[in-house]
Amino acid sequence: MTLDEALSALRDRIEPGRAEGQAKYHKQTREVLGIPNPALNDLTKSWRQSLTVEERIALADALWKTDIFEARIAAAKLLTQARLRPDDAAWDLITSWVPDFDSWAIADHVCMAGQKRLVADPTRLDTVETWITSDHMWTRRAALVITLPWTKQNNPKPADVAIRDRVLGWAATYVDDPDWFIQKAVAWWLRDLSKHDADRARAFLDAHGDRMKPFARKEAAKYLA
Repeated sequence: MTLDEALSALRDRIEPGRAEGQAKYHKQTREVLGIPNPALNDLTKSWRQSLTVEERIALADALWKTDIFEARIAAAKLLTQARLRPDDAAWDLITSWVPDFDSWAIADHVCMAGQKRLVADPTRLDTVETWITSDHMWTRRAALVITLPWTKQNNPKPADVAIRDRVLGWAATYVDDPDWFIQKAVAWWLRDLSKHDADRARAFLDAHGDRMKPFARKEAAKYLA
């Protein structure tokens, strides 16, 4: 599939009158087509089923470079799959996009793709760890969003518990950051963790909660008795 064919397929799914509201909601200055997310899901699912891994990576790269809002989200969705072999090129492409993050919707879709690749190969956390000291807020935030799978295990293996503690160590360095998105990311990680490991979430809040913004501390403790 060529880039032109993919863009034509995207434009065929535009919902008239939707683009302006989407651009305003997502605070976009780039082109927004106005495509509902279910339509993007259906389209990218069909692409995943019909294209080889190599073809998907090439198309994802081309879609990202258009800088169209939905094209960037479609690029991420093309690579969001648990089983993807080989996946080194996909991981490299995903990480190459991180410095371009400038909005939560695009960042979160890319991080969802990245989550699959991290779970497949947790040694890639060494790369993610370099993000926590970045000057780019969205890169720092991505370190927490991309590691969310480790908040969700009910019976984690010792290696997964070690990863939880590792990421909580990263989060501890974020609690003094005044940026709303960083505070929200810390709260998100702790809130999800509290459903499966309340003791660790509570211990983090006991140690660091007084340095978090009140809204973030409240959200982090939402499911804690």
